[in-house]
Amino acid sequence: MSFTIDSARNIFPNTLTADAVPATTARFNQLSAEDQLALIWFAYLEMGRAITIAAPGAANMQFAEATLEQIRQMNFREQSQVMCDLANRADTPICRTYATWSPNIKLGFWYQLGKWMEQGLVAPIPEGYKLSANASAVLQAIRELEAGQQITVLRNAVVDMGFDPSKLGNYTRVAEPVVVPKEMSQRTKVTIEGIDNATVLSYMDNLNANDFDALIQLFTPDGALQPPFQKPIVGKDAVLRFFREECQNLKLMPERGVAEPAADGYTQIKVTGKVQTPWFGAGVGMNMSWRFLLDPNDKIFFVAIDLLASPKELLNLVR
Repeated sequence: MSFTIDSARNIFPNTLTADAVPATTARFNQLSAEDQLALIWFAYLEMGRAITIAAPGAANMQFAEATLEQIRQMNFREQSQVMCDLANRADTPICRTYATWSPNIKLGFWYQLGKWMEQGLVAPIPEGYKLSANASAVLQAIRELEAGQQITVLRNAVVDMGFDPSKLGNYTRVAEPVVVPKEMSQRTKVTIEGIDNATVLSYMDNLNANDFDALIQLFTPDGALQPPFQKPIVGKDAVLRFFREECQNLKLMPERGVAEPAADGYTQIKVTGKVQTPWFGAGVGMNMSWRFLLDPNDKIFFVAIDLLASPKELLNLVR
């Protein structure tokens, strides 16, 4: 047989992912704009007591500064309308600008709005505001998730707001500058119990070092990467753009893995471990798996990154 991207997605089919994340995200998307905004605010305040949210760096914020200043100069009614427009995915100049931003810029934008709401500079949720029954149920569902799953739901909520970028036509994507890879002397090498494959180890090491140019050389020309709960990103150019826009300053901590021969000289490898993001640092370790399919030349034809259902899934390495 010859592997396709679709058939590659089926390796290690017993991997249990955190299906509560897309299910909760779907419930969130069915709420009214007002309830979505209120829920994000309540969750932001609640998570802030349990999870330290890191302030975004200047590189994340410079592209949002003009829009943020425009909003800060508005009165409360106008500010509330802008946020409702974003939640409603309306066709407005601010929603169109927002649609061009990378996820990290969008996260920084909402972080700043949250800070300004605390300071009274941006329209707050009215005192005594009561969530609807549906929104209260979604908030409770978020409370019951693990910390890594909570931040994924809330990230998805704000990243998907704004005008639909597929309707923009030709536009320039806006992302923070790519960080310089770590010096060789500053890099540390991972070890993975049960895995000595040089390609997989290099994948982890290069991603931890922000060395995306070396990282993409590990892929076949038609290779693909499937982020959690998304469709595969196919082709080296598209995968490299994903790494640069969404994977800067991650800390991958793989723990153990298993390698098995597959058809036509391919090798399938599953690794489990944790990932820390620059937004939440050491306070939140997300339970992850990586499912690799390597071609006969040990190049990555496909890798799926999965957010796992529970910590016990870190031990689930069987097919």
